[in-house]
Amino acid sequence: MNSAQQLLRSQRDLLLNWTRDHPAPLLRWLRDAEVLSYAHYLSLLEKSPSNAVAQALETVCTSEESSQKFLQVLREVQDYYCSDLQVWVERHCRNDAASKPVPTPVKVEEKNPKGPISKLFRGKTKGFTVTTEVKEELKPARSVKLANIRVPISAHKTTLLKCTEQLKCYSEGEAVASNSASHIEIRYTDLFVTEDDDLVDSSQHEYFDLASRRARIYVHQASQRIQPCHLLSPQGPSGRPPKRVKVKGIAGIGKSVAVQRLVYEWAIGKNMREFTCIFDLRFRELNLIEAPLSLLELLGKQFRYLKEALPDLFTSPCSLLFILDGLDEFKFPLDWKSPDKNIDVGSKVPVSELMVALIKGSLLPEASVILTTRPSTEAPKRFFQRCCVVLGFEEDQVKEYTTKFYKDGEVAEKVYHYILNNDNLFVLSFIPLYCYIICTAMAEFFSSENEADDDSKSLELNPPRTVSEVYFCYLFTAVKHHALRGSAERSTPRSQVLSMAKQQLTNLGKLAYESLLQKKIMFNKADLENYSITLADLQTTFLCHILQPLEEETVEMFSFFHLTVQEHLAALYCTISFFSQEDIIQALDFWCFGQRPSSSTAAPLQNIDLNMDKLESLQMFTRFFMGMLRARVGGQLDGLVISPIEQGDAISARLGLWFKDQFKDRELDNQAALNLLHCMMEFHMKETTSMAAPEIKKLNLFKMKLTVVDCAAMHYVLQFSPHKLQELNLGYSNIGNRGLYRLRPILHRCESLYLRYNCLDRQAAILESAVLKSNECQVKKLFMCGNNLGPEGVLELWNALEHNNTVEELYLDITGITERGTENIINCLSKNTSLKTLTIVGNDIGEVGKSRLRELEQRRPGLRIIANFVDDLGLLQAYLDWVEEIQVDRDQMDSVKNADALRSVLKGLQVAGEHVEKGENAEKATELKTKIVKLLKSSTTSIKIQSNQSIEAQRRDKNQRSQSISTPVTEEDNTRTERPVEEPNQPQRPRKQDTIKGLRPSVKRPKAVEKREWETVNNNPTRIPEQQVGTAERKLERMGNIIYHYGEELFGVNVRRSFKATPAPAKPRRQQGVERLVRERRQLRTQWKKASDAERDGLMLLQGDVKCLLATLRRAENLRKLRKRKEHTRTQFYENPLKAPFTKEKSRTLKTPKQELLVMLENYRIRL
Repeated sequence: MNSAQQLLRSQRDLLLNWTRDHPAPLLRWLRDAEVLSYAHYLSLLEKSPSNAVAQALETVCTSEESSQKFLQVLREVQDYYCSDLQVWVERHCRNDAASKPVPTPVKVEEKNPKGPISKLFRGKTKGFTVTTEVKEELKPARSVKLANIRVPISAHKTTLLKCTEQLKCYSEGEAVASNSASHIEIRYTDLFVTEDDDLVDSSQHEYFDLASRRARIYVHQASQRIQPCHLLSPQGPSGRPPKRVKVKGIAGIGKSVAVQRLVYEWAIGKNMREFTCIFDLRFRELNLIEAPLSLLELLGKQFRYLKEALPDLFTSPCSLLFILDGLDEFKFPLDWKSPDKNIDVGSKVPVSELMVALIKGSLLPEASVILTTRPSTEAPKRFFQRCCVVLGFEEDQVKEYTTKFYKDGEVAEKVYHYILNNDNLFVLSFIPLYCYIICTAMAEFFSSENEADDDSKSLELNPPRTVSEVYFCYLFTAVKHHALRGSAERSTPRSQVLSMAKQQLTNLGKLAYESLLQKKIMFNKADLENYSITLADLQTTFLCHILQPLEEETVEMFSFFHLTVQEHLAALYCTISFFSQEDIIQALDFWCFGQRPSSSTAAPLQNIDLNMDKLESLQMFTRFFMGMLRARVGGQLDGLVISPIEQGDAISARLGLWFKDQFKDRELDNQAALNLLHCMMEFHMKETTSMAAPEIKKLNLFKMKLTVVDCAAMHYVLQFSPHKLQELNLGYSNIGNRGLYRLRPILHRCESLYLRYNCLDRQAAILESAVLKSNECQVKKLFMCGNNLGPEGVLELWNALEHNNTVEELYLDITGITERGTENIINCLSKNTSLKTLTIVGNDIGEVGKSRLRELEQRRPGLRIIANFVDDLGLLQAYLDWVEEIQVDRDQMDSVKNADALRSVLKGLQVAGEHVEKGENAEKATELKTKIVKLLKSSTTSIKIQSNQSIEAQRRDKNQRSQSISTPVTEEDNTRTERPVEEPNQPQRPRKQDTIKGLRPSVKRPKAVEKREWETVNNNPTRIPEQQVGTAERKLERMGNIIYHYGEELFGVNVRRSFKATPAPAKPRRQQGVERLVRERRQLRTQWKKASDAERDGLMLLQGDVKCLLATLRRAENLRKLRKRKEHTRTQFYENPLKAPFTKEKSRTLKTPKQELLVMLENYRIRL
């Protein structure tokens, strides 16, 4: 063919036939080669494979340049396709290979008596470079290995691509808006991943654990965010990539999808190309293996097409990556404390021991491992060089996901804004699976089809606002898409839709509830049959959208695709199973506080078995139950229930009394109180909340990491209380400005308001100022410590206090107040009559600010101002207690804000300590200072220790590499690898002091005429490689040092002379005096600022004396420098009178005065 364009047009049908079965690699490489635009590429992924390839060929054939790029791409991806295509590529694309220059082999001159070993002594480099001759010897063996594994690896990549290119969609139905594309290239959205500290209590429900994590980490650890594709990137001072990586996150957070994306990128050839093969193993599949087996057998069964290639792959384990997904689903116990066993890839052991050995690194230490697990599963951190936690989406990723989810851009924009304006949905959307559920549920309310037909009322529902409503809408969507399939109309009433699926929902809900009490998430075929759920039902009804089948070769397992879906179905089952108020009350007592029901005929309360330590895991379930109970009272579950609840009209009042009794008579911990608030918000009945809210006198949620949803629940309940709230303690809750804004309507009714360390800023100060200006304000104590209010925010507070007559105590420790923040403090607070205590320590207000405070104290004698830590013994004791609390609870020290606060306190103590006298305050201040310094040092040391542990783990990994899996291991080898000494017959490495500026001294090699010495060099070292242990690559890496030390012992080295550094010349005596006077003047100025008015006059006189003396010395020094400069010029002139007087050669510009030049000329004449 004359051109690539003509070739492709003539061969179009052949190429289409060869590539249409699997077009993904071809399309992706064409996009990266910029042959296809990104938008065009995504549009092709949504088409059928044949149409996608056909349209891509049409685009390629439009220009010669695109056709040439297509042939280059086809050569790269030919291994993904049939042998006929590979033959075609070899025939028509050989010009590309011919055009590449072939390196010419290096010839060795025979006349030189020096052999290949001898030539190595010529270099002076640090390491050892393999010569061309050695490389040529390795190429045949390596090419044979590559030929053996090329075809299996290509089949492996093709299989992985087909398994990973589609994201699973569970219940999107067939509507236009909700039938979104599921290709991983279209929908995948990057996740928020950060370093894990392993210090968060995981006993609570994993959703609340995640909320706590996001509240603490999201604000403070922006610099530690990790892209999932960089999990194996080099880290730390060592600069080496980690070999063992743990990725932790709750169910539905996106761990498996992120891993799926990594595998897809490798299989398509675009990422992690340093790995020859990736083995993707799921623990839920490993549960089926009962008998002991070896790693070779396991991989041979899981990846049958790789069975013959496994021995060749294991010869280079550093190029292998194992991805172990879902440790939390593994049913076999893992013994992390057992001693390491001497096993290799052929040793038969139980699968649990095999996984432990692979994770710990006692098996295949050179291979890389990525482990994913949920927080509830223990995997010791010491076995991993990197530990990460997945926190889901950020706000930008939520918008990106909704845009990708819907084909209609207008629908996506409406859904995103609805989520953004609803706090409940907004917080949920950060979890990817929740975001999927929300988008699926919202499709029915915002689709363009519904708007056009005005048919959205067929659901008889408004857009969801609470968590329960979102899940019910999602469930209803799944039911509707099944029940209305066929001859049914879209306008079929909701009750009729639910009645069609009543039996299946009841059976499925019973399975979900009873399994939830036992914390069971995996089900087999027998479990389903016990609840009258058959495989036929799963295949033909909507239940396939709810239960996720785990595709196995031998046994079919099932699970709910997310824990919250199981909890919601369990709550729905319980809701439709209760028919009396007493049953509901007994159930709440049981689920919330563990009180066994005395007598009940309701099915959910029969034969129950629940441990007290599992109560916290039922918190989300109880919220779902209250939401579903509200739906039943409102008639939204008609079709699922046969008869109403006895005295259903009075259920709201009965529940109101129950909530009232809990707050009145029971000592509630923080988590239980917050859960009851959420339950009342989900029930959303004014009568119920109005009865319970007045009993809440104090609400202490100290150190509970709260979300905006938690603040919304507090606001919803407390707004119905007619009384003031004695105390609202939200210290260390990280509510932020958004959470404070949700609480704004109730803040004015709090007598004591604790907002310490909540990531608040100037906007929060403005909001709080508006609260203080309110005529209904009842705030008496306000704690704003540890928030970055800044000078502008504090100025707003002073203005508000000018008109406030309720605040008695105000605490503004460490709030970023500067001198500017005190500008209006005198005018505003001198008019205030209620303020009695003002604490403003830990702020750099300067001398002007301190003088303003002293003036304010004179104008307001009844106002006590604490500006120094040593002024108040109680304040010192409070900070001592705080420091001791941090020492016990290391989780607090993770906050960057706390570290900054400790430094601010330390600085304040150092400044105040210069003026404090001896006494109890001074002793407390010294004790506090000592503990803070110790705490800060220990925090820094712990970081260094973690870094050193990572480096030590890398070093151990490097030492273990000396043993190859293909080499039998003896007891002698085991003892040798345990201590840091080199193998036998291997010289020791050069000591650090033997090197000069990083280079080793060169060897004194013999002269060319000394043939006998060269023959000895060529013959003796040939047996050294045979004595080494390890692979050929490892032997070659060590040969450089071996040969160097052999030559060093035989001939010696060229010793370099060391030169002592010339000491710097001493400064002139007069210059030393100037520097000493400058230091004295600076000290006098500092003392003057701190001195009283009587002392300042004397200090001023001393400053004047120092100033005069300094001026005299500087004048004398300047005269000395001028004389020296003239002498230098004169000397240059005498040496070259035609060049020295000018600034530049031939510039005609004099650099010395004319008079001085005439004097030098006269002297020059006399000298001549």
